[in-house]
Parts: sequence; C-alpha cells; structure tokens
Amino acid sequence: MLDKTFDPHSIEEKLYKRWEKSGAFACNPDSKDVPYTIMMPPPNVTGSLHMGHALTMGLQDVLTRYARMQGKDALWQPGTDHAGIATQMVVERMLDEEDTSRHDLGRDKFLDRVWEWKAESGGTIVNQLRRLGASPDWERERFTMDEGLSKAVLKVFVSLYNEGLIYKDKRLVNWDPKLHTSISDLEVEQRDQKGSMWHIRYPVEGEEEEFITVATTRPETMLGDTAVAVHPDDERYTDMVGKSVALPITNRLIPIVADEYSDPEKGSGAVKITPAHDFNDFDVGKRHDLPMISVLDSYAKVVEHETIPEKYWGMDRYEARKAVLAELEELDLLVEEESIKNSVPYGDRSGVVIEPFLTDQWYVDAETLAKPAIAAVEDGRTEFVPKNWENTYFEWMRNIQPWCISRQLWWGHQIPAWYDEDGKCFVAETEEEAQAEAGEGVKLTRDEDVLDTWFSSALWPFSTLGWPDDSEETKRMLEKYYPGDVLVTGFDIIFFWVARMMMMGMHFMDGEVPFKKVYMHALVRDAKGQKMSKSKGNVMDPLDIIEKYGADALRFTLTAMAAQGRDIKLSEERVEGYRNFATKLWNASRYCEMNECKASADFDPSAVQYTPNQWIVEEVVKAQAAIDKAMEGYKFNEAANAIYQFTWGTFCDWYLEFTKPVLQGENEHADETKQTTAWVLQQILVLLNPFMPYITEELNEALLGSDKMLITSNWPDYSDITLDECASQKMDWLIRVISEIRSVRADMNVPAGAKVQLLVKDACEHTQEGFEAFGEILKRIARLENIEMTDEAPKGSVQTVVDKTTLILPIADIIDLDAERERLKKQIAKLEDNITKLTKKLENKAFVENAPEEVVEEQRTRIAEDQSIIEKLATALKQLEAA
Repeated sequence: MLDKTFDPHSIEEKLYKRWEKSGAFACNPDSKDVPYTIMMPPPNVTGSLHMGHALTMGLQDVLTRYARMQGKDALWQPGTDHAGIATQMVVERMLDEEDTSRHDLGRDKFLDRVWEWKAESGGTIVNQLRRLGASPDWERERFTMDEGLSKAVLKVFVSLYNEGLIYKDKRLVNWDPKLHTSISDLEVEQRDQKGSMWHIRYPVEGEEEEFITVATTRPETMLGDTAVAVHPDDERYTDMVGKSVALPITNRLIPIVADEYSDPEKGSGAVKITPAHDFNDFDVGKRHDLPMISVLDSYAKVVEHETIPEKYWGMDRYEARKAVLAELEELDLLVEEESIKNSVPYGDRSGVVIEPFLTDQWYVDAETLAKPAIAAVEDGRTEFVPKNWENTYFEWMRNIQPWCISRQLWWGHQIPAWYDEDGKCFVAETEEEAQAEAGEGVKLTRDEDVLDTWFSSALWPFSTLGWPDDSEETKRMLEKYYPGDVLVTGFDIIFFWVARMMMMGMHFMDGEVPFKKVYMHALVRDAKGQKMSKSKGNVMDPLDIIEKYGADALRFTLTAMAAQGRDIKLSEERVEGYRNFATKLWNASRYCEMNECKASADFDPSAVQYTPNQWIVEEVVKAQAAIDKAMEGYKFNEAANAIYQFTWGTFCDWYLEFTKPVLQGENEHADETKQTTAWVLQQILVLLNPFMPYITEELNEALLGSDKMLITSNWPDYSDITLDECASQKMDWLIRVISEIRSVRADMNVPAGAKVQLLVKDACEHTQEGFEAFGEILKRIARLENIEMTDEAPKGSVQTVVDKTTLILPIADIIDLDAERERLKKQIAKLEDNITKLTKKLENKAFVENAPEEVVEEQRTRIAEDQSIIEKLATALKQLEAA
C-alpha cells in the first residue's frame, strides 16, 4: 500500500543509485540503434548548481530520457571545464589564508596544489547534478585538462599554427590589472554608473587662439593621444585636416585626420585618438598608421616614457587623472566637466576596472574559420531554435575579430611554443619536437602563457569522443555520435562557445557541423522579471528548492515555463504548485490502488465498451501526440502542459469522477473500468517520466508491480489502437454541459452543497439520449436534484445555452435574488473604480517613463483581467434581472 503522503526525499537517492548502477545512463557504441547525442555544456569545475544550470541540464535530461524511451542509443556526454581564472583564484585565496602565494611556491608546486584542490572539491557540481536527476553517461565523464583533451588541444594549436591560422600579434586586449592577465569579453561586466565627461581644448598649431575641443571620460590617457579625428564630410574642419594640434601638457604635435569614426552630430564633432587605450581608436590608428603610445603598464600605473612628463611616472591611473585635470585647469584648457551616466567595464572575477591594453598575445584567425561556419547555418545544416538567434549568430560571425587565445595565468593548457635566446619561436606538440626543430644544443624557453579556457571547450564535441586518438574505438565513437543532434545552451554564450565549436568542429571534422540543432533557452529571472543576483537578495538556490519540494517539482516547473524566446519568471509559489501536481498524481494512484485497479497483461484498449473508457483511451492517444509534436519542435512548455492537463484535468478531475460509481458499486462495466483505469495510469507514468522521473519510477514499481524500470521502458506506440469517435463526441458534450452548469452556479453564488433542478429546453432527440445516458453522472457531478425536459422557463430561473439546447436552473428558492443582484452591482462598481485608478496611473507620463517595465505591464494586465470579470458579472446580473 502506498504511503498516505508523497515524500520525495525518501525515494530520490535510492532511485538514482539504482538507475546509475543499472547502466541505464550509458550509451552503447556497438548497438545498431539510431544514435542520439547531446553534448553537456561543461560547467566550471569551481561551480555550484544555480538556476541557469538547473534549467539547461533539466531540459537536456528531458530530451535524453525521451530519446532513450524511443529506442535510441542516447549519449549525453558529461564533463567539467577547468575554468582557468576562476580555479586559479580559488586556490590563490587558499594560499592567502596560509600567508603564501603562487609566486612563493613556483609554477610546478602551485599546479600541484590546484590538482589537489580539484581532486578534493572539483566534483561538487557533478554531485549536485545527480540531485537534479540528471542522467548523462557518467562513465564517459571528461575534464578539459584530462590527458585526452590536452592531447587534442596541442594537436589543434600546432595544426592551426602550421596553417597560418594561429599567430602572435600586438593588439589591444581586455586587461585585468589586478589579475595581470588578458580576459575575454564574457569575463567583462559592464556597470552603469555616474561619471564625468571632460571637455578639453587642443591648440591648433600655427594658429593663435584657435582650438579644437574634444571630450573624454579618460583624461589620464590623453598623454598617449596620437591624433584628433574629424568626419571627412564635416565642413567645420575641412580646412584643418592635415594640420596638427599641440597635445596639452606634453606640447607634442599630433595630426588632425579625417575618419568616419568621428560623429559630426556628437559634441564638437572632433574626437581624440588614443590607439593604445581604446578599441575604436586602435582601429583608427591602424587605418592612419598612427603611433601607439601606451600610457599605463600592466598594474594600471603611468609608464616611464619619453613622451610623458616625468612627474606622472609611476602614478596610479586615478591619481594621474586628478593631476592631469589640475594641470589642464592651470593651462586654461579645461572647458567644462559634464555629469553623465556611462557604462564602465569591470572584471567579473577581480571586480576592478578593466583596461584596454596593448600587448603581445596569441590570436586565431577567426575570420577565415568563420566562413564555413556561417555557410552551414545559412544552408540549414545547423539550425537555431528559436530561429531569430541565427541573426545574432550571423551579426557576430560576419563582423568577427581576431580571437585572443593567450592568458597570463598558470592554470590551463600551457601554450606549446618555445623560444631560443634570439626570440625565434618553435611551435610543436612536445618539447622534444621543438628541440629537434631548433637544433641540438639550442637553449629553449617555453612560453609561460596558457590558452583561453574557451579554446579547449571549443573542441568539446569531438575531443570528448576520443579525437585525435586513431584507435578503432575512437573511430567508432566519432562515426556514431558526431555530429550531435542538439546543443542546449543559453544565448549569452553564442559567441564564446557555440560559434567557436562550429568553427573548430568544421575545420577538424572534414567540414561536418558539430550539431544539427542549437536550442537557445532564455534566462531564469525572479518572479518580478528581475535578474537574480546576490546583491539584490533574490537568488533562488535550486538545492534549497529541491530540499523543500523535491527534484521533480523543480524540473517540471522549469520545463513547463520554458517557452521559446521568453524569460522564465520563477517564484517559489510556481514550484509549490507543481509539487501539488506530484501530490495529485500520488493521491490518484492511491485511489486506484484502493479500488483494486490492477494492470492486466492482456488488456486491449481497443476492445473497451463503456463510453467513458472509450473516451479516456482516445484522450491518452491525443496527449501522447501533443507531447511528441511539442518535443519535436523543442516546445518544452507545451509538452509539459499537455501531460499536466491530461493528468490533472482529463484523468483526475473528469475520468475518475465519471467512473467513481462504477468502481464503488455493482456495475457491469466495473472490471473493464478497473483495467482501463490501471492502463491509463500506467500510460501517464510513462509519458510523464522524462519530466518527473522520480515519482513516476516509484509509482511504476510500487503500484503496478513492474520489475522493469521506466528509464529503460519504451515510449508508447498507440498506432494499433482503434478509437471510437462517437465516444469522444459524447463525452466532450457531457463535459461542456457540466462545465456550463458549474459556471452558472458559481456566477449566481449558489451554495456548493445545494442541489438544483435542471430543466432542458429545445433538446433534439440525440441530446435527449445524452441526458438519459449520462443522467446519473450529471446529477452527481453537477449537484442536480433531477433533470426534466420542458417547453418554457419558470420565473426565478437563469438560463444558459450549450449548442442549441437551453439549460434552465430555477434558483429563486435557493438564493435571495434581490440580495444577489445588489452583490453583483457592488462587485462591478468596485472593479470599475479599480480600473479608473489604474487607467489614471497609466495616463501619467512620468509614471510610465520611470516605473519598471514589468510594473507597467502588470497594471495593464490587471485592467484587462478586471474588464473580463466585469463582462462575466454583467452577464450574470442581466440573467438575474430577467429572472
């Protein structure tokens, strides 16, 4: 006998261990089954499960379990990312607590400490994914710095270098002056804040009292200006192009150049150009062959340079800013300080302002690699879902810049480049190969930099399958599981991961794309639509939610809310609601158990005779078709909603109510109904299993006595079932009649326990047969005293129409009609007053402009809802006034 209440904690751990031990998660390269591959986006080894992980991993698990049940050989490839900066920072903080540093230890000993930390603490997120019920092939778990993947990284680097697609260059990078490394755009956090724009006069050479005014938020970098740019069509400066200005403080002459980067509509139309400290200026500098003078060093302090006055040397950037502004004021060249709001780049790990920094780094020729990757999406070999994300992909790929792949860290894949004493570079997979190339006796020193973490994760779709190993097993794995069927990921890493996997996969896998579909899910926000953050205090910890409501409830909530292109507004109340869904299923299963509804091996759903049984069989078939259609289109919310509506609405609220008297009394259809009920419940457990694996697995074993686990069961095939369309029509009519009577009773405030007479007018012969056949069901579920045919409506009654039949409910003896009229009038007046107040708010321009968008939208929604209620109440009032 099932326990009275469902306790997810009592089953989750034991079931997960059983699944994993059974080998159900494993793919089978030797099988002839159709393969199905999903590559898990490898979470950082430092990470802990957050709601974004819960969403993306939950959706991948739904797809994987669904594919397994369809008989496919599913490989969900798991693994973790070495997370260069994040991991190095974790270990460096540990060393700080020991009053030591990585420099004290030296590179080798520091790396030993990182590997020790990884062995002890690096599996946290993997274990947390198990709590969620994730079912990847754990036996094949990979790590971006394990031996096989490291071999792939070396092979790719050397190959691209030899092809001229990896090279070293001096360019601007995002530089973190605290961590002393270049970082990717993804690791830069733009923060809006109050700041200043300083307007400065630059004297024009040879012209007395003639100046060009420029504006800047970084006056300290003006010491590295090498030009002033004006738009070529700006007539104000036509005669000045080719002349020079004297750079204030230094008096160094710099040219006035014509460049379309300058916006004539903005400010004075002239911009200072500092190629070594601004990405746009860098491009202008390249176009005009301007000198590139670095003002700041790797610590963001002013460098010692002959073009910079000595008094500024060694100053911190903000100290230098104050000093520059003070001197400009003394020189009467500071026009004004304008208060502005601007976006400032911060390192997401260090929390300090990032500097554009001119330095030697390694780069990938991304433009060349991008061309086939663009074509693959253009011709449909890889499709984005939703499709509009293809525009984002194209926009970035068609304007792609060289990819900086070197990082000034110790933890990561060390760049396989060695230098002789003259600085000549030798790139090879091993030091022995580099030495052979350099010649015996030549002293070589290895490049100290490591590769960007995204470099190794770009190889994930094929390196995890064994490439570049030449064994038969690797060939078999690549042939069967590459390319993947779908990649599920967030839109924020289209550029950093998706695009780079496309480039690398196509280059090294003979032009074959790494995945056929890319499903881009949205963000998980709080209930008000705000981004979750620790500073706002609105973060929902998935592990806390699992502890409180169970893994199934969280999984189903996120799946049911995963509508394409729409962010998820998550609240604990929503999770609680789907926990109640699990409870509803548990209670329905107990009801079936108590009424001895047992599955029969020889049950034939096509052979049932009782109309409600014929109807529920067809509803099962419809539910499965709706799930299949939704899953095929990656409409997870529609798939979840289909099984939810069928289970709660169709099965629990309708079918079990229809058949209650049959199960609980003497009836010729009792045995058939018990078997049908058991069969339908069994189908629910199978259809719901990919979404809520724990409760369905538990009920499958406990209730149906099945010794075969659902995780290894087959997805149902209902193609042989013969359906009775008449049964469906009859039951649909019955449900509409009951729903209409219930609606009228609710509108008229008829007490729930009161039994009302039903008078039926204008019923055709077919409809009269329906009332006769389902009379007992109608009286019990709609709380009716009796049902009679009539030709007229008595005074004190209300009416409604179903098809062409009028349903009449005499209620004068049950409720006080006058009091009810007054109640409805007051309710309508109250709602109208509320609409007036909300409308005034929305007519207030200041409110609409300053209130958060979600608040304004909420007000509009409330008005629409209130108007809908008023319409319904007005209809009810009209009925009462006519009664």
